[in-house]
Order: sequence, then C-alpha cells, then structure tokens
Amino acid sequence: MRIFKTILLAILILFLTSCATTEKVATINKKTSIAKTKQIPKQKEILSLEKSLEKIDAKVGNPIFIRIFKKEKKLELWVNPDKEFKLCKTYEICTYSGDLGPKLKTGDKQSPEGFYTVNKYQLKPDSKYHLAFNLGFPNQYDKNLKRTGSYLMVHGECTSTGCYAMNNQQMEEIYKMAEAALNSSQKKFQVHIFPFKMIKKHMEQYTTNKWYPFWINLKLGYDIFERYKVIPIIKMPEKKYRFYMKKI
Repeated sequence: MRIFKTILLAILILFLTSCATTEKVATINKKTSIAKTKQIPKQKEILSLEKSLEKIDAKVGNPIFIRIFKKEKKLELWVNPDKEFKLCKTYEICTYSGDLGPKLKTGDKQSPEGFYTVNKYQLKPDSKYHLAFNLGFPNQYDKNLKRTGSYLMVHGECTSTGCYAMNNQQMEEIYKMAEAALNSSQKKFQVHIFPFKMIKKHMEQYTTNKWYPFWINLKLGYDIFERYKVIPIIKMPEKKYRFYMKKI
C-alpha cells in the first residue's frame, strides 16, 4: 500500500511539473511571437489606379505627364485634373539598359535621358512586348548632336535592350492613361528622363562625371516642374535644352 502511494505521488509530481513546463514554454513562445510581430515593418499599401486617381480628384482621360529616374528605377505617372499636375502613381521599373548617361548611337544598348514627346501615333498596342509607346528618340536635341537610335520604348515584359521595361500589369495601367489622354483633350504628352532625382546632394556626387554638364542642363527643366508643377516649354535650337514658362 505504501509503495502504491509512493508511485501515485511520483506520478502526480511528474504531471504537475510537465504542466508547468508546458505553460512556461507556451508563455515564452507567445512573447517571442509578439516580439517578431513587432519587428515586421508594416508594408505600404499599393493603391489601385482607380483609388490613386480618386485620391487626387482625377480621372481616366485627364492630361498626363511621365518622369523616369534611372538610378532609383522609378516611373512617375502625373495627372492634371484641373490647373496643375499631381502625382498619381509611382511604378518600379523592371529594368533598363546601360549606365547613367544619355544614349549616343545605335547599338550602344543605352537607355536615353532627356525630354521627349509622345503623340498618338507612337502608341504601340500590338507590341511584342505586351504594350508600348515610342519615346520619340532621337529628338531634335539628339539630332543636333548626331546621336542615333530608333524604337526606344516604354513597354512591358520586363526585358530591355535600350528601353524602359515595366511588368505587364503596370504597363496596362500606364498605357490606359496614355491612350485615354491622347483620345481626349491632350494632343501629346511629355516624358522627362533623368539619371536620378536631381536634388543637391545627388548632384554633388557626380561633379566629376563626364555627363555632369549635361545633367546641369537637364536640372533646369527638372527644377521648373518641381517648383511650379507645370511642364515648361522646351526648345532645342542648338546643343542645349532651353526652357520657358510660357509659349514663345
């Protein structure tokens, strides 16, 4: 009888110890889980095109403007619902070709930099790269410098040999806005392509770069839009871009 009681007591002690250990482990796991949850940063919500337009009181068919930044691999879609352009969406560029700096000649596999205009006939709904629009390279500035190249596009399919490539879903949104704008009141839209965001600290990093004088010229157009949210009139009478705030 005494042996039986001893065995029963041992079993009871073992059971209580096991419960305490299980509870302790559960508490530790819960704390660890909470800690991990706190460490996970909250992801930024990616708004649909419709919600992005609603946020700035704009709609499909309003005039558009596009800016591209190579280093950051960003394409900005701006929309003008009334008197000035407002940033609608920023897209991650899948890829582009070459390095920072302008395109110089056919076959250099370099994506262009500068100020380009897209008319309705430059839209390519039948592109083998899903959807596309031609940037219009070379523009008059490029021609003044004897630069050559053709079929430089913004398109889908995430692959590039001189173009700016987006994923297909992104390109569908961009193309939708471009086509609607050109079918509405906008006869053509501008695409401004920069090596990077042309703020002071970025410019200071490239003062010894061979393209720095060219980028200083691009910055004049960048600064006008940054300050007024109005696209400047751009003239290319020589080997330099010239910018005006009203038609001349």
